[in-house]
Amino acid sequence: MVLSQETLERLAAELGAALLARGWRLATAESCTGGWAAQAVTAVAGSSAWFDRGFVTYSNEAKTDMLGVSPETLARFGAVSEATAMAMAEGLLRHCPAQVAFAISGIAGPTGGSDSKPVGTVCFAWAMPHQATETATRRFDGDRRLVRMQAVEYAVRQLLARLPPVP
Repeated sequence: MVLSQETLERLAAELGAALLARGWRLATAESCTGGWAAQAVTAVAGSSAWFDRGFVTYSNEAKTDMLGVSPETLARFGAVSEATAMAMAEGLLRHCPAQVAFAISGIAGPTGGSDSKPVGTVCFAWAMPHQATETATRRFDGDRRLVRMQAVEYAVRQLLARLPPVP
């Protein structure tokens, strides 16, 4: 499958159908993707029935102010870490009525990487009430646009895979 905006919107529509079947709403917190996940979701007609809100928390201050990520987490682990992504996703669920949330934080490039966190490193978290928040780190190849697109696709696909069966 070729990764494209249409692919993202198709995945978003699939996610929407899955959330509607459960009566759930989604919230997103994004850093390096700058709202691309929320854009893909809201490109789907009728998404207001299953998408609650999206936060673009690009700065550390925004992560702290809007999502309640502790300055200690940011200082200890950095903005690009599973700990920060987890705090972002869990903060979403504390700040809105959504039943499911995901967070994305990474280094899209072309600069900003380090030996331990090279360009293309992206951290994710998926949170649902009454379940342990799950996290992952991936490294994507490509230019800034491709890293960001791959991150959105991965976040949505992984959320679909993590949804519990419809009751």
